[in-house]
Amino acid sequence: MRADYVLSVTQLNEYVANLIGNDALLAGLSLRGEVSGFKRHTSGHLYFSMKDENALVRCVMFSRNAMTLKRELRDGMRIVARGSAALYTRDGQFQFYVKSVEDEGEGELFRRFMLLKARLEATGMFDPAHKREIPRLPGAVGVVTSATGAAIQDIVNIIRRRYPAMDIVFCPAQVQGEGAGKDVAAAIRALEADGRADVVIVGRGGGSLEDLWAFNEEAVARAIYQCDIPVISAVGHETDFTIADFAADLRAPTPSAAAELCVPEYEAESADVEALNEKLTLHARRALEAQRARLEAFRAHGAFASPGYAMKTSFDALDALEKALKRGAADMLADRERALGAAQAALTALGPQGTLGRGFALIRTETGAVGSIAGLKVGKGAKIVMHDGSANVIVDSIQTGGGG
Repeated sequence: MRADYVLSVTQLNEYVANLIGNDALLAGLSLRGEVSGFKRHTSGHLYFSMKDENALVRCVMFSRNAMTLKRELRDGMRIVARGSAALYTRDGQFQFYVKSVEDEGEGELFRRFMLLKARLEATGMFDPAHKREIPRLPGAVGVVTSATGAAIQDIVNIIRRRYPAMDIVFCPAQVQGEGAGKDVAAAIRALEADGRADVVIVGRGGGSLEDLWAFNEEAVARAIYQCDIPVISAVGHETDFTIADFAADLRAPTPSAAAELCVPEYEAESADVEALNEKLTLHARRALEAQRARLEAFRAHGAFASPGYAMKTSFDALDALEKALKRGAADMLADRERALGAAQAALTALGPQGTLGRGFALIRTETGAVGSIAGLKVGKGAKIVMHDGSANVIVDSIQTGGGG
């Protein structure tokens, strides 16, 4: 072929695909390896990789063949797959098209997962008796995850939507790769030492068994177990399970679900307090009316119509009883009002106005409240609302960065 002969990308891919397609060996062979990065598409097609110690190949199993599987594939399984190798012309992707699968057992990572799970379970680390209740209304929520992943954005957005005044204490950590397990464990201990958070969310988004492996390390499990603050594990998707899930006080299927589990809706809490107020007031009223009715019944009794000393004695006893009943009803009403006042004060302290009074501020633009630096634009106006007034400002510059 001449040196100046030029092929298009399509021609090159079609040429290589034709070479591979005409190879008798590649047209039908069996491949042994470990499943990694398994995903099931809504169409029913399966996408995954097969790997050994030194290499990896992308695999596709179409839905018509996937229906013949006797057991669902998952990361870490060792299998023998039968099919053919080919080049996907459009993407130039070399792939192995799987027609059938035989299970050869679990892969090395899954074996290590099961061994560690069994060993830690034997120590009582996963015992339900050690699980703590997640507070209904925490003063602050701690978060351990990557500063650059989608998980932190999902968590912050949901917390801000459900309870805008909730404080978030963020401790970023490496969640994938060498050293990630130690980094996550250190972040958990740092939040515990900080002392502001009443509950901690530990997790990341989905991925393969290798991607999630930091949360299968003993250091992370022990940091969660030893933490004095209740911990919610939120690793991957609903079908992903890690050692951290078993060590935590509560497992959430996703980071977003974890945020919903530990933060109530502000409007619902306000409605509950109002309903309690009405219930206590009605209960006190009914109790007082019942005592008054009983007193009137005593007064109407025939014994009080008799003359003499007995009648005077009875009236004296009745007066004493009336005073005692009134004092009891008043004391009960006062106790209920004090309890209601304490509940209202707690809610007010954690509500938006109370938070502003502690030195925080609410930033608004023409589109509404701003919960992220992304809502501000240089040169655009904004309103800073504090507990005793507000100020209109022009954004001069913007600095980004994580923080808690």
